[in-house]
Amino acid sequence: MRLSARVTFRVGLLWAMGLIVTAYAGGLALRGQITNPVEHHWMSVAVDDWLGLLTDWLPAVVCWLAVSRVRLRRPEVLLASVAVTSYALGDTYWTVALAVNAAVPFPSLGDVAYLAFIVLMMAALFAAVRRHVQGLAAAVWLDGVVGSLGAATLLAILLSPVLASATAGHWSLATVVAVAYPMLDMALVATVAGIAALRGVRVGERWSLLIVGLLVYAAADVAYALQVTEGTYVVGSLLDATWPMGLALVALWVDRTAQRDRPAAHELHPATGATALAVSSVATLVGLAVLLLGTRVPLPPLAVILAGVTLLAAAARAQLAYRLLARMADLRRLVAATDELTGLPNRRALYAEGRTRLLEPRRRRQALLMLDLNKFKEVNDSLGHQAGDQLLILVGTRLRQQLRAGDVLARLGGDEFAVLLDDVGPGEAVDLAVKLHTALNEPFDLDDITLHTSVSIGISQFPDDGTELGTLLRKADIAMYKAKTSAEGHHVYSVDDDANDINRLQTVQQLRAALENGELIVHYQPKIDLATDEIRSVEALVRWNHSTRGLLQPGAFLNLVEESGLMPALTRVVLATALDQVAEWQSQGRELTVAVNLSASALVDSDLPRQVASMLAARGVPPGSLQLEITEDFFMADRDRARSILNRIRHHGVSISVDDFGTGYSSLSYLRDLPIDELKLDRSFISPMTRDERTAALVAATIAMAHSLGLSMVAEGVETYAAYHELARLGCDQAQGSFISGPLPAEELGRWLSSRPEPARTTVTRAALQG
Repeated sequence: MRLSARVTFRVGLLWAMGLIVTAYAGGLALRGQITNPVEHHWMSVAVDDWLGLLTDWLPAVVCWLAVSRVRLRRPEVLLASVAVTSYALGDTYWTVALAVNAAVPFPSLGDVAYLAFIVLMMAALFAAVRRHVQGLAAAVWLDGVVGSLGAATLLAILLSPVLASATAGHWSLATVVAVAYPMLDMALVATVAGIAALRGVRVGERWSLLIVGLLVYAAADVAYALQVTEGTYVVGSLLDATWPMGLALVALWVDRTAQRDRPAAHELHPATGATALAVSSVATLVGLAVLLLGTRVPLPPLAVILAGVTLLAAAARAQLAYRLLARMADLRRLVAATDELTGLPNRRALYAEGRTRLLEPRRRRQALLMLDLNKFKEVNDSLGHQAGDQLLILVGTRLRQQLRAGDVLARLGGDEFAVLLDDVGPGEAVDLAVKLHTALNEPFDLDDITLHTSVSIGISQFPDDGTELGTLLRKADIAMYKAKTSAEGHHVYSVDDDANDINRLQTVQQLRAALENGELIVHYQPKIDLATDEIRSVEALVRWNHSTRGLLQPGAFLNLVEESGLMPALTRVVLATALDQVAEWQSQGRELTVAVNLSASALVDSDLPRQVASMLAARGVPPGSLQLEITEDFFMADRDRARSILNRIRHHGVSISVDDFGTGYSSLSYLRDLPIDELKLDRSFISPMTRDERTAALVAATIAMAHSLGLSMVAEGVETYAAYHELARLGCDQAQGSFISGPLPAEELGRWLSSRPEPARTTVTRAALQG
């Protein structure tokens, strides 16, 4: 059968099942109003026999059609189908037996089929939830037990007349079967209530069909048993329609379950606990009410026993809940005092431990070390926060390996760590700082990337620098910033540092204002072409025109700019100022290329290439008039990211120069892999080259290597004629330094350029030097 035909048949069958059940209920209601015996007889045959059997077998057909789709992959579907078929067989037996004989024996095969329906449906329930209840905690199982016992207690009271009537005589097979009906109904309702009380699972939309269907079926059984006991049951009443309604709902659940061979995510999923709590709470109240009522009026012993067991289970659940709450409180305190990323104590834990230690009567010597990873922001920006997190975890592990058992290592947040040392003096604290510094200088392996990092460590002492942890932290933080400018990488706090710290904070604020108010200016240092003696390019160098301290050189504030995260803003200011100047020069007919230095922290901004292109376009400056100078530090972190950003910059027509070449430790393979136009030989090679043959050989080899790779070579820091002469002889392309000219404001540079002799009249040309 084609797929579309199967779907059509299935949908038609479901509609037919619903219409038949509705027609059966309507027929029962209509038959009760017919008084003519003949009409009543034929109406009974049509409704009880034909419609009644259809309401039994159509759900069975729906179920077996579902089984044909899933076969044995969903055992709950198979068990429910067998259960519905068992009921249909039992009802068919009763219908045929009543048509042949006036009375049907009790018990009979029909009773076996009816009882089998309940047993098989409970098995289907267990099969459906088994994959969802594996591994549930004992508390969750107790919730289910309490819910089941409460439901059974209530049903025991309702069915007490039935149980009393069934057990009034001598025990026989008929008695066992008579008792089995209410007991299995109790078990079915208890199972449904227990599943509803499990907080590990929550019934979904399809499951409501099954639960309502079983509850309707059980309610019909209970009502039938009570009416039979009281002698009020009448064949053909509307009660007879409730069993087919329950079967139809069960069949709908089977059909929808088979529609998705794999359990849907929302079929059974973690519950919020509200439904489970309501079920178990109601069950507990039912048990308590039954026990209290039993002291006033006679109640069935079974109900009293079940109520007592319900309360015992509820008490066990309460005791377990108390233990779980205590454990959760301990865990919460632990989590509150633990850094989530590294597993180290956090700032709160450090304060708690420090407060305890500093208040000890012995008041032994203590030392506090504040550690801050240098240039950690660049790792996050260039490699992503996941790499930064991995680095912090490795740093925490390596630090912990260097400490004693009694030392407290905590992560304060970001890339800051603190170590509280017990019973140490200043000398021992410094020794440990050196040890930690050395440990963190070793490279870290992150996946396929090797990272080099360093740390700045500030040290404060108890009780000399303070008697409270907050004071020690503040002073260690001051010393840590002092350590960032020291060669050792660590610094012990002193009273003089307070004034320095205040000055540093004031300077940072002044820097922010300077960036906004235009106090940062740019000077330009010319680069001479050693072959022609022409000035065709300059390097832009930032200065700070401080309102009280005068003109400050970069060394006085660039480190502070980097530490305070102002480098991207400074880079934009310098770029804008330099490009404005290039545009002005071009309007004057002077063609000069300007080189702007970019730090690694500025280059990690993936939007930088677009910003540069936008700034060039806004001023109408050709891209070839701009050169960006970068250092080898940028390549060491992430070669792929460097290649991507540099390629995008080159794509806009801007050239790339490597500054301070020869001083880094990265592999020279980046000269092959990365888009580079120029190398700037560091000044540390220039001065010695005229008196040291090995240095001269290195310079000559570097120039030759650059040319062989198609790169230009620029020498910086040229301060003597001898160095100038030697560089020209070796074939260096350009030179800059005090011998040619120092950095000049734009106006002075213009006058200097105008006063220079024409290249043709100069005596310092490569031709002259080599001639």
